[in-house]
Amino acid sequence: MDNFEKAKKLIREYDGPDIRIMEVCGTHTHEIFRQGIRQMLSPKIHMISGPGCPVCVTRVGYIDMALYLMEKGITILTFGDLVRVPGTSASLQEGRALGGHLVTVYSPQDALYYAENHRDEECVFLSVGFETTTPGSCIAVRKAYENGISNFSIMTANKTMPPAYMAMKDSTDVFLYPGHVHAITGLSVPRMLSETGQVSGVCAGFTARELVTAIALAVKKFQEGKKFFVNAYPRVVREEGQPNAIELIHSMMEPCDDEWRGIGIIPDSGLRLRDEYADYDAVKKYSVPEIKGKAAAGCRCGEVLTGKVSPGQCPLFGTACTPDHPVGACMVSSEGTCSAYYLYGGIKCRK
Repeated sequence: MDNFEKAKKLIREYDGPDIRIMEVCGTHTHEIFRQGIRQMLSPKIHMISGPGCPVCVTRVGYIDMALYLMEKGITILTFGDLVRVPGTSASLQEGRALGGHLVTVYSPQDALYYAENHRDEECVFLSVGFETTTPGSCIAVRKAYENGISNFSIMTANKTMPPAYMAMKDSTDVFLYPGHVHAITGLSVPRMLSETGQVSGVCAGFTARELVTAIALAVKKFQEGKKFFVNAYPRVVREEGQPNAIELIHSMMEPCDDEWRGIGIIPDSGLRLRDEYADYDAVKKYSVPEIKGKAAAGCRCGEVLTGKVSPGQCPLFGTACTPDHPVGACMVSSEGTCSAYYLYGGIKCRK
């Protein structure tokens, strides 16, 4: 029996203390479903979802602020996942139907290219993401700055994962850390959290073999009764991460307090452009008012994102809220937990 078969056997037959494993990353949530891994887990292993979907944790007011810009005649450029996320009273898609100008792009560079070739339009890119996508936004702003592309700016909702780990560490026994994030940030924070006795973790890849191995390692180490950290994705994640990417972010952005849907304000968890790039900060450039926003009544996305409930415990799941008619961000995003539960479990996930 090879190591992969041993790992599968372990997670199927585990009969030790109950263990909570939080898959921080939305892609992990989807892949654990898609690869059939959930079905092979012992009832003692509880997979809970966390706040690792950037679209899902973006506050409602951010969508309202983007709609405010659309109403002013400004072109909004965004990733497709944000288009149908509900704001307080409308989504960006509905804003477009009312006459707003909305363009879907695949990267910040695509957004800059559009602005460069449409100089008669004021263009704002909705910069949403964690450490994996933030460097791309920084590069786009730097190029706009260097090339004098004055009709381009970004509205930031960029966030960093370490403060979220601190906020969520008491909600899980083991973090399943997102390999792509730590390929950028390195492993100092997960190691610190385990070495100081706060929370255990395993850094995982995305294939079935990598995920099964990571979960099996979590279960095996958990039984030893001590806090631990294991890098189960060494072919991609290095101890130091990508220092150049981190330096780029730090040179152009600074930490700020930010609101995470379902968690609230986490100090120093957000990123905003530094003052020297104020001309490329859409909020400053267009004097966008701070809008709090209000989630739809009955939507429990916030509790899903913090592992307090499963999607099936939301009264809207699979009835009022479906992928065709989403009420909350977790049903819209391709990384959303509700989307994963609906896609792979459907109405059977209702409790």
